[in-house]
Amino acid sequence: MSSTEQQRQRARVKHARRWVVKIGSSLLTADGRGIDHAAIARWSSQIATLHQRGCQVVLVSSGAVAEGCSRLGFAERPHSIHELQAAAAVGQMGLIQAYETALKRHDLHAALVLLTHEDLSDRRRYLNARSTLRTLLDLGVVPVINENDTVATDEIRFGDNDTLAALVTNLIEADVLVLLTDRDGLHVADPRIDPDAPVLSYADANDPKLDAMAGHGAGGLGRGGMVTKLAAARLAARSGAATLIANGRAEDVLLKVLGDSQPGTLLGAALEPLDARKRWIVGQLKIKGRLVLDDGAVKVLREAGRSLLAVGVVESSGEYLRGDVVLCVDSRGSDVAKGLINYPSSEAGRILGLSSDEIESRLGYVEEPELIHRDNMVLI
Repeated sequence: MSSTEQQRQRARVKHARRWVVKIGSSLLTADGRGIDHAAIARWSSQIATLHQRGCQVVLVSSGAVAEGCSRLGFAERPHSIHELQAAAAVGQMGLIQAYETALKRHDLHAALVLLTHEDLSDRRRYLNARSTLRTLLDLGVVPVINENDTVATDEIRFGDNDTLAALVTNLIEADVLVLLTDRDGLHVADPRIDPDAPVLSYADANDPKLDAMAGHGAGGLGRGGMVTKLAAARLAARSGAATLIANGRAEDVLLKVLGDSQPGTLLGAALEPLDARKRWIVGQLKIKGRLVLDDGAVKVLREAGRSLLAVGVVESSGEYLRGDVVLCVDSRGSDVAKGLINYPSSEAGRILGLSSDEIESRLGYVEEPELIHRDNMVLI
């Protein structure tokens, strides 16, 4: 990306009004020794300054399970889902108390918001969550968001708070996503292998060269790592938000984001913001079905931005209903698009390869001439 584009991206972040800030477990819990109240106090002071400058901040906070493990005396993060849920229930209490106490010193209120994937996959609940968060922000409240680990199961969980933070960024149409970690940013090589690897200052979030830089794995108390942060940045970028990965222990790290010398790694978003409906589609992690497209359909979608017709689909898999989110892939299995399907799988399978004017003769009716309308589709 050109230096001009980099300057434009940095200027957008510098003047961002609505922020999502995610803080990882290793920062919040003093490497597993319980909540670091002094660190929360420092971030809360910075958030208060951001509020004074007209910014709105949503916190996505890890640490509930780690804090619960500390309180319950667990030597390491348990594997049993019920023990994890119990730890989350215990740890959530201390976590929100710490934020409320720290923010109250600056005349700010905290609001605890617990989400599951089901809250964001159901359109009505998604809109309710968005309205609630926007209302809290307009009231000057700092929402503290976490995954509802007490009730979430492996089948419906986000997987890590980096992903949750990116989805919240899309949900509230934030300008910037800040991922605070215990590293200085994204290094050009895994620093555990090459300790002298420098930090990457800037890149396009979708640059494929970043994958090799992200490395693997996470700490014992967390589920993330640079891999999930890169994935989160790419998800946020689809709705036009830039992502900054920075060291949460650095002095006044959030305030430095507003300065001329921004810390960490900035991953820019080349795409313009999507409309609200497409933001929701982008955020869907639970795909109900899969369509394999022929090369002609792939070209029409990518180059002409048209709707997907049945004539361009060669295979359908999965069980889905009208309105469910399905994934479109090319003949090699590479992702092409996500969209809301107009026909259930029982009927879509019967009209594959047919032109639109042949649908009625096969099904006895026509719901829509397209399998997926372009207004209900997002290219990947």
